[in-house]
Amino acid sequence: FPSEEPSRSKMASPSSRSAAALALAAAAGGALMCLPAASAFVPPSVAVSPAHVSPSTFGTCHDDGCASIQHILETQAASSKTRACPDRRYSSSLSMSSDVENETDVSSDAPAAAEKANGAHAPDEKVTASSSSSPTDASEDTAATDADAADEPWWKSFQLNDAALPESIRADFPILSTRVGAAGADEDEKKPLIYLDSAATSQKPTYVLDRLTDYYLKANSNVHRGAHCLSREATSQYEGARDAIADFVNAPSRNEIVFTSGATEAINLVAYTYARSTLKEGDVVIISEIEHHSNIVPWQIVCEESGATLKTIPVDKDAGTPDWSAFEDMLDDDVKIVSVQHVSNVLGCVNPTDRIVELVRSKAHADAKIVFDACQSVPHMKVDVQALGCDFLAASGHKMCGPTGIGFLWGREELLNSMPPFMGGGEMIDEVYNDRSTFAPAPARFEAGTPAIAQAIGLGAAIEYLNKIGMERIEKYEHELGAYLHRRLDEVPGVAVLGPSAEVEDRAALLSFVCDQVHPSDLSTFLDMEGVAIRAGHHCCQPLHRALGCSHSARASLYFYNTKEDADVFVEKLEETLNFFGSIGENGGGGGADGDDDETFVPFI
Repeated sequence: FPSEEPSRSKMASPSSRSAAALALAAAAGGALMCLPAASAFVPPSVAVSPAHVSPSTFGTCHDDGCASIQHILETQAASSKTRACPDRRYSSSLSMSSDVENETDVSSDAPAAAEKANGAHAPDEKVTASSSSSPTDASEDTAATDADAADEPWWKSFQLNDAALPESIRADFPILSTRVGAAGADEDEKKPLIYLDSAATSQKPTYVLDRLTDYYLKANSNVHRGAHCLSREATSQYEGARDAIADFVNAPSRNEIVFTSGATEAINLVAYTYARSTLKEGDVVIISEIEHHSNIVPWQIVCEESGATLKTIPVDKDAGTPDWSAFEDMLDDDVKIVSVQHVSNVLGCVNPTDRIVELVRSKAHADAKIVFDACQSVPHMKVDVQALGCDFLAASGHKMCGPTGIGFLWGREELLNSMPPFMGGGEMIDEVYNDRSTFAPAPARFEAGTPAIAQAIGLGAAIEYLNKIGMERIEKYEHELGAYLHRRLDEVPGVAVLGPSAEVEDRAALLSFVCDQVHPSDLSTFLDMEGVAIRAGHHCCQPLHRALGCSHSARASLYFYNTKEDADVFVEKLEETLNFFGSIGENGGGGGADGDDDETFVPFI
């Protein structure tokens, strides 16, 4: 990890921004362009003659990136060399250079070459046996085959132990079979979708979608409020989803599951009810530097209101985890709340919950409460709230194959019933008088108004789907696939993966990384042109990125429906994109300019 904020020459040179500017500006005009490279790399887009793109296309700009665009355009115009890219995604209304007829479509030859390396033959290749072949010829052929196998990279022959898992369920996710491209693009110009953004939201199986549709078609009604058959059926399905969640996380009672709009609301519920009613000046709340903003901002607000102190566990840059030794030193009798992630959405580290609970129970205030943000753990591993030993746990449904707009808070029942309501209204009351009200016990106390009925039912269906596969199987498969992708990324020059190393056992299948010469947002844009969907930005973890010395990162996150081939295509397109940007830097216009730092840089996306 860099020890200080890297300059833009490290993260993304003006030349890299020029590439994105050229590509995106051309796409806006009906064509996508790429710049010629000195290397053999063929960028994943369509080249057009620079004579068709005037500097005025980009408007008046004094930024160094725009100056680089002008420089590259002039250089190309002088050389009159452009390159049309095979396997292009977007059609171009502009004229192509005739030089392309001499280009070799490496991508189209690759499958045939791979087949030959494995002893297969192209369909039109004739295989004949000669009776005059000598033993010497045979031995030479064998030696050549052995040499080819020895030169083959390790990942070509690598096989996942449970590769059958994603293949057996891919058909349940129709979106994974779609092709993506620019609006209006022909189908044959689009690329197969490689979805690597499940840490942001997972895709939804037809099992869940059918349950949602079935509810609206056959049982749509408000819950808890009617004696007619539709209301009874809707209530049964809604409360059945609560039972499914309680069983999924091994809650002692179904009354400990509170439906929320997501994990963000769940954490805010704890902060604004329990914390707001108990914290006072001199109390301490501890979070970590790796937290998602939804586990930072609510505590900042309630601490400011109550006079309590908010302390942060620093990140251990070498380990890629919070510094748990520092955490231990922070604990004393003033600590009333500790709220941390179970799994980091950036670093991928699985935090040692046993150690956290043991330290809090032994060193913090006797009544200190522990909150776990489980957004990145509940979808990917078996989570047992009783075994964890925490007091509250928050999770979101849309990251675990469920609909958006639904999540849940688990809390100890006696603790929930001691807390004031979060919102007032229908459903959450016991008795209402003109001057006062009494409130229902949990979970109804925290579910004011008409709930997200269909979404809750959909989440229950998602849990049923995950249980059919088995969480232990999902966790084991994802761990192997994640370690494979980590190892492959470690071999890509100029790429630094954030978080624990590939050898660490407790690591989730999500990989955030930074590149030497390309801004994450530009990288994500170019990968999207190849059908590869990753996340780019600070991932709602600005304090963490500042601590690591970078304001943004790219992130590829896996789920049980991803395959080894998904990982291989991603790495292939990543390498091509990095080579493309690197070749632009070699041909002029590169290098960081004064004042071109990461804080002032604004990527296109």
